[in-house]
This record gives sequence, structure tokens and C-alpha cells, in this order.
Amino acid sequence: MEDLALKEQSPTGSCRFCGSTRLSPVADLGAQVPANAFVAPDRVDRVEARYPLRTVVCHDCWLVELDHVVPPESIFRDYAYLSSYSPSWLRHAERFVDAAVARFGLGRDSLVLEIASNDGYLLQYVVARGIPALGIEPAENVAALARAKDIPTEVAFFDESTAASLRARGLSADLIVANNVLAHVPAPGSLVAGLPAVLSAEGVVSVEVPHLQRLLEGAEFDTIYHEHYSYFSLGFLQRLFRTHGLRVFDVEHLATHGGSLRVFACHQASRHVTQGSVAETVEAELAAGLETRETYDRFGEQVLRVRRDLLAFLEGARRGGKSVVGYGAAAKGNTLLNYCGLGVDDITYVVDMNPLKQNQMLPQSRIPVLAPERLAATKPDYVLILPWNLRDEIAESMSHVRDWGGRFVVAVPRLEVL
Repeated sequence: MEDLALKEQSPTGSCRFCGSTRLSPVADLGAQVPANAFVAPDRVDRVEARYPLRTVVCHDCWLVELDHVVPPESIFRDYAYLSSYSPSWLRHAERFVDAAVARFGLGRDSLVLEIASNDGYLLQYVVARGIPALGIEPAENVAALARAKDIPTEVAFFDESTAASLRARGLSADLIVANNVLAHVPAPGSLVAGLPAVLSAEGVVSVEVPHLQRLLEGAEFDTIYHEHYSYFSLGFLQRLFRTHGLRVFDVEHLATHGGSLRVFACHQASRHVTQGSVAETVEAELAAGLETRETYDRFGEQVLRVRRDLLAFLEGARRGGKSVVGYGAAAKGNTLLNYCGLGVDDITYVVDMNPLKQNQMLPQSRIPVLAPERLAATKPDYVLILPWNLRDEIAESMSHVRDWGGRFVVAVPRLEVL
């Protein structure tokens, strides 16, 4: 195999939202291959491009962002992440649809538009109610899966141009859903700028993002990867939406992805009443130091601790003759493995339910990805759960691992043998 290559790219040098050059480092995770760039068997001899994986914080608008940008077209055109392979995420989506239909009075005369609709994991519940729906999904292979389920889906990156095209066709959405997509655009304003054009007068935008406060408090550095260009507080999101004529009127705190926000926004002049949860969340963020440099300096120390503890555990397992495998070929797992410099000598293989990932190798670490049935065949001593946010779901579904004395392990936010 050829030596892996470091693909150099100039840092942005200024904040992608406000243009400030007052930036300071948050975490440097080294040069890494993009987390979802899985290696097919016929590509094992090809060079993998590595990019710097560093976050910085802007001291004017307090956006946390990557200081090097990998073009989104190289990441999302042929995508391996499928939302429907997580039962808990499907339940999350169905509960949201039920609540949104009731709260906002959606019906057969409404339109629900989802940005980055993936394989139809959420819109399937909208369509099942007879409510018109449209998905905008940049990955053709994933959009095809949604269309196969009779979910109207168009292939595009959503921005002002896409919004103008939809508006010209007479489309006006009563609910726009954008779950875990805002972080996936290099300039978050480019997506938000398109929302007012396709939002009805009293329509609602619902955006879910991992909460920066939870990321910092939980040492969740493995949620940093090249697909996630930005990391959000509610304070920043208020500034972002206000810039484009939208008002945040409510926020919910979710357990998903290690702690997320569901932010509701509307036109400035809309009748939706701003709830107290908005001010309460911003005040809590300020109290937690999200707009002070010292908070970000401490985070870098937590990152080093997680790596040190995981390496010590793996060394102890190796000395004790114990086998270690992984569960879940998640992007966050690849960030963790590659930051720690791990490979097949440390983690023999990883299993995953997603057939698009099976029989490939993880990027950079080159650890093989197999079907979950492999666990029973080899009976490993330890199973490292890489998508730790799903630890309970995975431990329950794979409970037979305990039949041979196997134990589950998580490394974030702290090393824990379950």
C-alpha cells in the first residue's frame, strides 16, 4: 500500500460567518482522512487524502468552526450514512412528526420540506399521514433509496439558489426541517439565507444541531470531523437567523448525539410567541463560559485525557491477551481511532448494521468493517462502542456478547467498561 498523503489546504484565516480574524484554537486532532471516506476492497492501494482537523473559536460571534475546509461535493455526493439503520433515530423522527403535526396544525393542504432528507427516515412519517412532503438530498445514492419508498426527493445542496428555484415553482413550506445538516455546510449562512424564500408567512423552521455546550462539557471531541464545519451555541444561532430575517421563538433540549438543541424559527413578523426557553438557554450558555476563551483552553486538556485513557486500556488488554473489536462504523468513531493512531493491531475489526459500510475498511485506520454476526463467531473479550451516544441501544441489541463473558467499553466522555 502506498504511503498515505497529507493533502495541504490553506486555513480560512477568518470566521466564515462574521469575517473576524480574532480566532483561537480549540482542538487539534491532527491530519485525518474524512471520516466517511470508507475504503473499498478494490481501492486498498490508493492514497487517502488527509486534511488538517482543527477547530477554532471566533471571539466576536463565538462560532466554533474548522479552520480548513474540505469541499462538500467531495464528501456528500456518494454518502454512506443512512439514518434508517438506527431504531432510536427512527423513533425520534416519528415522535417529532407527531408533535409537529399537532402543534402547527399540519394537514393535507400543508407542505413539509426537509433539507438533507437522507433516505426518507423522517418524511416517511409525513407521507404516511397524507401530508405533502419534499426532500432535498445532495447524495444521489441516498436520495434513490428515499424515492424507492415513494418519498418525493430531489438531489441538490440547499442554498439561496435552490430556494429561489423552488419558490419559482410555487413551493411554500409550512414546516422546514433541517436535522443535523447546518453543521455540514461550510458557510452556515448560505443555507439559512435560503429559508425565508420557501417559508410560508406563518411557517416554522425546525433545526436540530449538536449543542456546543454539551460538546465542551462532555469532552465530545469525536463529534468533530470534516463533515462538521461548524459547532453551535443557541447564542450564535440567534445571531445567524436574525441576520437572515428569522426569529428563534422556541428551543428544546434533546438527548440525541450526546446532547442537541431543536431550534424553532419563523419570520420576524410571524405571530409565533417567543418562549422563555430561548433566553434561559442563552443565559445558561453564558454562565457555562461559552463566550470566554478559558472554556476552550480547558477543552483541549480534556481531549488529551480521553486519548491517554483509551491507549492505556488497549495496552492493558494487549498485555493480558484480550481481544478488542469495535461496534459501529460511525464518523465519530473514525475521528477517535485516527486521533489515537489506532489500527488492526489494536481493534481487530468493527461491525456495523449498514450494508453500505460492510466489507469495506475504515478510513485511515484500515480496520475492516463486518456484519454484526461476526461477533458471535469470534467471541471477543471487549467490544468498544464507537457511537457512544447509542450505548444503551447497542448493549441491549447485542446482549448476547455477555454470554461468553464479553464486555462493552466506551471511551467518551470517559473510559468506562460497562
